[in-house]
Amino acid sequence: MDCAFDNLDAAGFLEIWQHFDADDNGYIEGKELDEFFRHMMKKLGPQEKVTEEKVQILKQRFMSAYDVTADGKLQIQELANMILREDENFLLIFRREAPLDNSVDFMKIWRKYDADSSGYISAQELKAFLKDLFLQHRKEVSSGKLEDYTDAMMKIFDKNKDGRLDLNDLSRILALEENFMLRFQLDACSQDERKRDFEKIFNHYDVSKTGALEGPEVDGFVKDMMELVRPSITGPELDKLRVLLLRHCDANMDGIIQRNELALCLGVKP
Repeated sequence: MDCAFDNLDAAGFLEIWQHFDADDNGYIEGKELDEFFRHMMKKLGPQEKVTEEKVQILKQRFMSAYDVTADGKLQIQELANMILREDENFLLIFRREAPLDNSVDFMKIWRKYDADSSGYISAQELKAFLKDLFLQHRKEVSSGKLEDYTDAMMKIFDKNKDGRLDLNDLSRILALEENFMLRFQLDACSQDERKRDFEKIFNHYDVSKTGALEGPEVDGFVKDMMELVRPSITGPELDKLRVLLLRHCDANMDGIIQRNELALCLGVKP
């Protein structure tokens, strides 16, 4: 990358991202993308005349190299790869060889770092998460840098600016894949199809393969079910809905949901 960005740190990167992601949808795309490359051209060659043709050539060259998803949009991670020095590109630690595709695994992380069970991740709790993540990736980080990274992550992902992260904010950080329940329409199928789909659903959330949903498995199921109705729920709302689901489905009141109990809840005949 050109020397124009050699001294760019995480805070400077954040300013660039927030400026060009004008509609705050998590991507730089369309006119935002053209504006970004026009800005880059001015930075990279301040003496050169900026023309639309040159902007498009620069855009094509960089997108072919850095648009790893080939969707014609820049994600925050892709932009970080483009313009941040390696030692400042802390966003790389969130790249996964296999994306997080199960809400059960997501809820395990949520429960672990929501240490005070408030239903939100505070800045201190986020710092603990980042510290563990650096250790997991065997990366050395000073306490000062850890503070900087925590502040930057809060600024990027705390969408309502209340100083804490909710379920939706953390799912964006962890790149949680599409809601698994969107693949099914239990109320629009024959009984045989409902049975088949139920088995897929139960096996997906029964991560421990015990034949029952418990702990974060119940959490993951509740989260995905409720987000079919409402795109984003908070941690406190999830806790209330979890209690309601257990009250409705947990016939023997043992705190877990057996396969047959969930089948009855979903109206699937044995």
